[in-house]
Amino acid sequence: MSAYDQLMAFQRETEALGEVAGRLGWDQETMMPKAAADQRSEEISALEGVLHARRTDPRLSDWLAAASPKDDIEKAQLFHIKRSFDRASLIPADLAQALARVTSVAQGQWARARADNDVAAFLPVLAEVIGLRQQEAAALAKGGDLYDALIDDYEPDASSASLGAMFDAMRPRLVALRTAILAAKHQPVALSGSFSSQGQMAIAHKLASAFGYDWSKGRLDLAVHPFSSGSGADVRITTRVDEADPFNCFYSTIHEVGHACYEQNISPAFALTPLGQGVSMGVHESQSRIYENQLGRSRAFTGWLFEQMTEHFGDFGMADADAFYGAVNRVKQGYIRTEADEVQYNLHVMLRFDLERALIKGDLAVTDLEAAWNDRFFADFGFAIDLPAQGMLQDVHWSAGLFGYFPTYSLGNLYAGCLYGALSKEVPDLESSLAKGHTAPATEWLHTNIQRHGKTHNPNVLISKACAVSPCPEPLLTYLESKFGAIYRL
Repeated sequence: MSAYDQLMAFQRETEALGEVAGRLGWDQETMMPKAAADQRSEEISALEGVLHARRTDPRLSDWLAAASPKDDIEKAQLFHIKRSFDRASLIPADLAQALARVTSVAQGQWARARADNDVAAFLPVLAEVIGLRQQEAAALAKGGDLYDALIDDYEPDASSASLGAMFDAMRPRLVALRTAILAAKHQPVALSGSFSSQGQMAIAHKLASAFGYDWSKGRLDLAVHPFSSGSGADVRITTRVDEADPFNCFYSTIHEVGHACYEQNISPAFALTPLGQGVSMGVHESQSRIYENQLGRSRAFTGWLFEQMTEHFGDFGMADADAFYGAVNRVKQGYIRTEADEVQYNLHVMLRFDLERALIKGDLAVTDLEAAWNDRFFADFGFAIDLPAQGMLQDVHWSAGLFGYFPTYSLGNLYAGCLYGALSKEVPDLESSLAKGHTAPATEWLHTNIQRHGKTHNPNVLISKACAVSPCPEPLLTYLESKFGAIYRL
């Protein structure tokens, strides 16, 4: 075997073990017995030790030096293996294992604290997670910015400065649009009533199928915080159910299907290789957000969803499909990021970006986090947090150690705006297809231009090639102003 072939055989086993680790995490959030939390943390830590040893194996350096790539695909494989090796080699094995162990425990403690609205019960383990991530960031940064070192895990080539500039460009127009909407005379009627869990899940399955989710390679389960897990031939999704709010279930499902379809649609030739995953979390989020919002919340598709609601729940209080479209896209005061409308969603992300950047830099103490969150939320949204579960305890991310992840949500929205602008021009009869519940023309365009490529291009190149322009906030902001200007008759 050539050096390249030996390297790829070794890497395939590493990727397979990484998938096993992901499956343990999926099980922990969906089916694991409550009493198994401590044992699971040891299992995950042990597996992380094995993975870290493989990712830093000295033979990788030798194989990388000797490998002779034959084409651009092999060059891309080598690039990502070297990048992973270089980063992993900077992190001590005991630190990698400690992070895996503590974040496993922390996620369980977060779930209990959230259910009990008990911030104090969560703060000690959160402080431990932050301390470990600071150590990891210091090892990776080599004297540079700690937060930038963590962002690089999720969005290569991004930085707090570039992301901050993006937020500065978006914030004024988002705030102005929200102000105009809340002051508008015309306000859509809100959905009200009780909608059975069974009926919601039946529609959720239809929605997943409508957006192209391959059930032979996945499954749908319930979780406290919806997520997608896996790649290739095993990509699982979760959602949640609130009988007073079926939109939570429906759009969480569509969102996670966007993530899942990205992973399911990557070229099978890349399975269990570095190229066999989404290229970045920003690009990943672009798929979930365009599925959920530009497609799933469009007037055309909500007309089809209105029919599904009527079929399952009879007369559920909406006069017609136009009223239903308004209800789906209603802008209202709310605490929860995942339930936020398109206008306010990025403001929720900006809050988290600033707070977690301060936490990692040491400018904000963990003991002051709840007060800082509540003060910032009131300043940004104009009303007070009532319960911790509606505030700093609402997201799983910090318990999982995912610092640097949140800003990629807004970057994904920006990418989605660019992609939708290109897609709308290139896909004929898009609206008529969506009105029938047929998303294939749109999702196939995304498959061709984004999903099948996996990690073969960096994020900026991938989006630029698909859209024929460099990514920028303008298409997203124009889309939002046009859509919500029409809904609210501004």
